[in-house]
Amino acid sequence: MVEILEKYIPERAVQPAFELIKTHGVYLKIVNERITRHGDYRRMPDGQHQITVNVSLNRYRFLMTLIHEIAHLVAFEKYGRFIKPHGKEWKQTFQLLMLPFIRPDVFPQEVLPYIARHFKNPKASSDTDAHLSVALKKYDPPTDKNYIFEIPQGSRFRIYNGKIFKKGNKRVKRYECVEVATGKVYLFQPNAEIEQLD
Repeated sequence: MVEILEKYIPERAVQPAFELIKTHGVYLKIVNERITRHGDYRRMPDGQHQITVNVSLNRYRFLMTLIHEIAHLVAFEKYGRFIKPHGKEWKQTFQLLMLPFIRPDVFPQEVLPYIARHFKNPKASSDTDAHLSVALKKYDPPTDKNYIFEIPQGSRFRIYNGKIFKKGNKRVKRYECVEVATGKVYLFQPNAEIEQLD
């Protein structure tokens, strides 16, 4: 397991992450990329704790996703299975488990302030924290994708499922975008990854 973790997370995080996996009896499964989630936790019918994490994540996002999912397991074990999946019990557990990793020998110096701010009140997904998402994206392999906030208003773009939209006005945080085929208006996070068409 240590050799596997060395491929996917920062070197200084390997041993403490391995200890968490061992302590909580986690079966870690690294899976092909899923668009809708970075990872998930399931208690299997035989009682085994299975955590899946997308293979495509960079080291820092992989580590955060792994700890995010372990926090689900720990919170359910401690507070019972009827707590909200991303409620206060999970948030406190995630903060506690993540704290030993928020160090400059684990995360790049320029990412640490965004991580520190995120963990004051962690969200269900790091993707909903636009600043953290953009900071972590710098460590992904290059792609032909843009963020919505990077393209001009009125530009057309395609999302992962092939639907085409036109970028509109920014509300408080999100952008109103019109689906070209239907005329329906959807709200997009500024850090939504899209393919610009014009």
